[in-house]
Amino acid sequence: MRFFEYEAREIVKRAGIPVTDFGFTTDPAEAREIAQRIGGETVIKSQVLAGGRMKAGGVKFAETPEQAESYAREILALEIGGHMPRGVLVDPKAEVEQEYYAGVVWDGTRKQPVMIFSPVGGIDIEQVAEEQPEAVGRRHFSNILPFSDFQAKEVIAATGVTGPALNKLVPILTRLAGLFVQYDMTLAEINPLGKLTDGSFVALDAHMDMENEARGRHRRLLEDLGVGDEETRQAREATPFELAGEQVDATDHRGVAGNVTEFDGNLGLVIGAGGGSLTLFDAVRAHGGKPANYCEIGGNPSVAKTCGLAKLVLGKPGVDKIAVMMSIVSNTRVDIVARGVIKACLELGYDPAEKIAIFRIPGAWEEEGFKILGRYSVDYADRSVSLNEAARRAVEKIQGVPA
Repeated sequence: MRFFEYEAREIVKRAGIPVTDFGFTTDPAEAREIAQRIGGETVIKSQVLAGGRMKAGGVKFAETPEQAESYAREILALEIGGHMPRGVLVDPKAEVEQEYYAGVVWDGTRKQPVMIFSPVGGIDIEQVAEEQPEAVGRRHFSNILPFSDFQAKEVIAATGVTGPALNKLVPILTRLAGLFVQYDMTLAEINPLGKLTDGSFVALDAHMDMENEARGRHRRLLEDLGVGDEETRQAREATPFELAGEQVDATDHRGVAGNVTEFDGNLGLVIGAGGGSLTLFDAVRAHGGKPANYCEIGGNPSVAKTCGLAKLVLGKPGVDKIAVMMSIVSNTRVDIVARGVIKACLELGYDPAEKIAIFRIPGAWEEEGFKILGRYSVDYADRSVSLNEAARRAVEKIQGVPA
């Protein structure tokens, strides 16, 4: 889940990293009051979970509290990237001598966090890495052992930063690494990290993403920030189809069936197996198929829950057939999934043999599952058929290619 900037700044502040005297509001009049409290010029920033705020007119510089109120009113009515703002952040205009970048991201290949630092901030770190690779320092670290001052110093010094700046930056990086691990983040970024004219450093902007599955562990933090349980906080708002999937999954505590993402294709997918589901989705597209959705099923969901998911996918406008595919499973009964998808077809008045393009789930209770599928003449595949081959067959079936 993603945090708004004002929330990410609060998380940074709690970690002991210096921030400006910012204020958040949804009321233009209050924006004027915050600007009066701050004194001097201010920056009014739209709080949306979308990029391109500056280009869209969502960031304005106000010279007076009255101008801050006027800009806040304009920005609160401005849609950016399909999002209406949660509010505005009123920030003092800092006297910045130099902008730096500091961030931690999760490296899925190494299965470790990686600290990234650059003395070139204020722009995308990807651009800096491409154009000035010598100005980017990196260091993987343990998410069990603390990120040490020495490690922070290595990352910073690798970019050529020395002297007082180096020493002042070290605790900022160690605290950033600490909050990344503490709050189960996938991204914790300060950009820009400003060096002010008096030599001090302050976080001028922050971006944070937390593992969605960790929300329960950090309920206290989310309550303090005012994050509701119903907020998905994804890059876009959930569609009615996706919300219906959440309802299917919530009907029963057993297993997972209903975590769906909507697309506009004609082949519905009931797929699972962790990374295997992503592999299957990509394989369908690689063979020219058009997925109607991405989803996850596993952990031995009940027949009713599996049926609910299959009915949801089959009922999606434009869906012609569904493909039911997983890797070899030990924690999910094949016969239960088979019963669920066939039950969905029958309750919707469809012939399972026509609506199920392929069923490829080998594993626990597979013989019983295959007997059920055979009774309804459903095309099924055992473990001798690869995931890639199963995806190919499903695509050919929906394209009308003879078997």
